[in-house]
Amino acid sequence: MGESKAPEAPMMAGFGNHFATEAVPGALPVGRNSPQHTPYGLYAEQLSGTAFTAPRAENRRSWLYRLRPAANHPPYRPYEGGTLMRGGPFDEVPPTPNRLRWDPLPIPGRPVDFVDALVSYCGAGDPAAGEGLAVHLYVANRPMEQRAFTNADGEMLIVPQQGRLRLTTEMGVMDIAPQEIALIPRGVRFKVDLPDGTARGYVCENYGALFRLPDLGPIGSNGLANPRDFETPAARYEDDDTPHEIVQKYGGQLWATTQDHSPFDVAAWHGNLAPCRYDLRRFNTMNTVSYDHPDPSIFTVLTSPSDRAGTANCDFVIFPPRWMVAEDTFRPPWFHRNVMSEFMGLIHGVYDAKAGGFAPGGASLHNCMAGHGPDRASYEAALAAELKPHRITDTMAFMFESRYPFRPTRFAMETPLGQLDYDDCWSGFTKARLPREEQA
Repeated sequence: MGESKAPEAPMMAGFGNHFATEAVPGALPVGRNSPQHTPYGLYAEQLSGTAFTAPRAENRRSWLYRLRPAANHPPYRPYEGGTLMRGGPFDEVPPTPNRLRWDPLPIPGRPVDFVDALVSYCGAGDPAAGEGLAVHLYVANRPMEQRAFTNADGEMLIVPQQGRLRLTTEMGVMDIAPQEIALIPRGVRFKVDLPDGTARGYVCENYGALFRLPDLGPIGSNGLANPRDFETPAARYEDDDTPHEIVQKYGGQLWATTQDHSPFDVAAWHGNLAPCRYDLRRFNTMNTVSYDHPDPSIFTVLTSPSDRAGTANCDFVIFPPRWMVAEDTFRPPWFHRNVMSEFMGLIHGVYDAKAGGFAPGGASLHNCMAGHGPDRASYEAALAAELKPHRITDTMAFMFESRYPFRPTRFAMETPLGQLDYDDCWSGFTKARLPREEQA
């Protein structure tokens, strides 16, 4: 196997920037995208993440210059592995209004790589309609060797909970660890290696508008996730003529083909459609300095907007370490019912609205208008707390929030990981007592 000899290039900073990078000096054409004769005889290929005619501010595409065209492969066939990953429409079982929570996925007893480890828990919409999303979890203990994965249905937001991931993509290599995330655009081929031997985490598959940074509105020009903290890999290529399997998700199903070379053979590229990573610990958290707990939307890292202003196809929201200083305020998240649906995961520590039962690597689902909030132990602790400035340090929870009700998969409804006693955490609340003269 041959590989580029240049030292690994640094990551490039910025979200949605137009980048230009080459692993071999002179590999990028100058002044044009598709000259008659490209440098070194490389194949010019455009990767379009939006329609050609999308407005310039929303148009996302990159030009790749590679050893062989990506079209150089035999037909795909149905893939027999990865039987627990699926896509919309999510109609295996009837929808449920009940609140759901799951224990973490266990470490598998056999070797399983990232692709075969993906387990679909719930979703909404349909990739064919370009609306909705799906939520998958994974526990992998085997690196992807001589194979790659690509998703034609949507972009993939990867949220590790345990163990580092090394992501080799067509456009470069990036490492992510728990409390970091990676965003892989639709159609980009990638593989996952496991520096720590085992890895567990979450994936949001976005069928709708591409994730972007949320507007800041009255916050002003700074705050939340800063664009400079997103990092995109520089070009790096493999010159490898051994067979590689390509697994593709298309139409909600998995397909596979085998080609006679590595798919990671891009020697140079330029454009604004590329993988990126972000360290959640760099999030500039906003919070109240007077009274009342703010809406969780103030913790939005990325958003996939819908055609209804302010009502997202998907928001990626985190609950990071932060100061709590509000006066005369019930400080944990309050009881609420929400038109938006919420899938939550816990990366690290403890979530401040759940004293027990919500473990790192676990998950919960509160669908549209499902009443939820702090469990009784957390509620009583908050009532008794001395309201002095307090820093929450041991936490990193997140939420995939959507305008669509999530429909669970059969696996999610039937797995023994489901906590059938979840509703009990809201039992035992004492009745409020009004003065006798005010009772009607």
